[in-house]
Amino acid sequence: MITTADVVVVASRAGRRHVLLIRRGKPPFVGHWALPGGHVHAGESTVDAAVRELAEETGLLCVAKELRWVGVYDAPGRDPRGLYKSTAYLFALPEPVPVRGSSDAKEAGWWPLADLPKLAFDHHAILMDAVRA
Repeated sequence: MITTADVVVVASRAGRRHVLLIRRGKPPFVGHWALPGGHVHAGESTVDAAVRELAEETGLLCVAKELRWVGVYDAPGRDPRGLYKSTAYLFALPEPVPVRGSSDAKEAGWWPLADLPKLAFDHHAILMDAVRA
């Protein structure tokens, strides 16, 4: 089983909650919107991978202690590449900050929680769990 880490980043603008999404630049789901995240490297914890992936894909910096654990997602079929287990974290900001797509993210941007695009993988379920917590 492959281990990954995903980050739900939320912020408020004009009284509305927003979430940070990236547009995928690599398969699977090329061109689809998703949560920032990716593979955990050998010798790396899931929280350290979440911090690294967030910075690589969006330019947004945080430290591990700012992340709150959301859950582990490992349902069969959640990733078309095979058996993938993702640990998801929540990072809350008071307001959206500038971001940029980088690494394997073609773009990054803030979306109103009430007006989300269709998300890749099981990221909609992860997002809903994070904002309910």
